[in-house]
Amino acid sequence: MAISPVDTKILWGRAGGRCSEPGCDEDLTSLVETGNYLVGEMAHIIGDKPTAARGKPEGGSDTYDNLILLCPTHHTHIDKSPEGTYSVELLHDWKRNHEALISNAGKTTKLNDFNQVRIAVARILAANKAIFDSVGPSSSTAQEDPSSNAYLVWELRRIDRILPNNQKILNILDTNIELIEDLSIIHVIESFRVHVESYEKHVYHRLDSYQLFPNEFSEVFS
Repeated sequence: MAISPVDTKILWGRAGGRCSEPGCDEDLTSLVETGNYLVGEMAHIIGDKPTAARGKPEGGSDTYDNLILLCPTHHTHIDKSPEGTYSVELLHDWKRNHEALISNAGKTTKLNDFNQVRIAVARILAANKAIFDSVGPSSSTAQEDPSSNAYLVWELRRIDRILPNNQKILNILDTNIELIEDLSIIHVIESFRVHVESYEKHVYHRLDSYQLFPNEFSEVFS
């Protein structure tokens, strides 16, 4: 049984596209600019067969709950180490703690005025645009080599960068909403919120249609 696309997306998204070994934090798509390939590996916490590392008679599942995202070095290291060196419990701790760090990275603080809010949001929008321009479906990489795995890289970048960045933007706006008094801007923000919620559903489950990014939002926060 192969790992499903949904479980793959959830794992990469919650791990932020980085190795879950404490202290590693390697960007598992860091070589995209030069080679357009992924270095992350979805490792089984309980081995998928009895003879595998940390295996059990019934074998471990191919689902998110039994997977941890690792760089190739740490995946090999933990699987080839003497039995008991890296326990199932330890790997679950690694995964839980790493995902908590990724989640908490989206938290924000109060700012002093609307201009600071605007700049903070503009920086994240610029980061999203840079990702889209670099590996998105309209990027030169995707257009010049349709047979490459640029699409897969874009799929994972949407999960481990674009979606968290969208949430960071909403966190900034919600935390500092008292600094935004213009009703027209508030309406634009709510349109962006609808886009974020709709787009996330589309990324994970591919909808026939979803709320597109409101251009007015980038006009306000640029």
